[in-house]
Amino acid sequence: MTPSSDAVAVVTGGGRGIGRAVSLLAARRGYRVCLSYVSDAGAAKAVVAAIEAEGGRAVAVRGDVADEGDVVALFEAADRLGTVTALVNNAGVVDVAARVDAMGAARLHRMFSTNVVGSLLCAREAVRRMSTTHGGRGGAIVNLSSVAAKLGGAGQYVDYAASKGAIDSFTVGLAREVADEGIRVNAVAPGVIDTEIHASGGQPGRAAAMGPFVPMKRAGTAEEIAGPILWLLSDEAAYTTGAILDVSGGR
Repeated sequence: MTPSSDAVAVVTGGGRGIGRAVSLLAARRGYRVCLSYVSDAGAAKAVVAAIEAEGGRAVAVRGDVADEGDVVALFEAADRLGTVTALVNNAGVVDVAARVDAMGAARLHRMFSTNVVGSLLCAREAVRRMSTTHGGRGGAIVNLSSVAAKLGGAGQYVDYAASKGAIDSFTVGLAREVADEGIRVNAVAPGVIDTEIHASGGQPGRAAAMGPFVPMKRAGTAEEIAGPILWLLSDEAAYTTGAILDVSGGR
């Protein structure tokens, strides 16, 4: 279950929230970590410092996953760190609550460019490195979906829910496409998780407000999502591909 000594995990949006928890846990499990961030350099550098303080290796790369050039640069930085064998497509955005009839094209383009196009671009670069048909030694990809994909987000986030529905379809399709090339592709679908993403959508107290309505009566933590992600990356999940793992407290 321990990665090879030069194995690199690429974690997009790795400076905060779920991405931060994944980056820290991946390093503790033996990965070298290449994490991306868009604007909060201080948070990303703090994650790198925390990993290095525990004897790990990490690098933070500024870049927007919706920008193809930035994605290429991210993976080139990962190549300098070691051999890419894991990708966690964590970077994503939400927006303020709105009905579909109030949404403009700019909002929709931003949502799908980051949440969907960005994940596909990163997966493309990962497959080019991991696939045995490209001379790679295999690996695993975990995409971040959401229970919103099945709940729909009516009245608030239909666009976000639709972007995560696309991630579910992408996960299944890519998993079948590369299953015999040494690559496993799965997704984790969190529910209400207490991270900074709610504030970016204008509702900083959303996790606390929604917690009592979850069957487990609380919001989840970033660490409770990181664990399942690292399991899907591990050899314990060696026969698991195309799965969408619900980690939502029962939603």
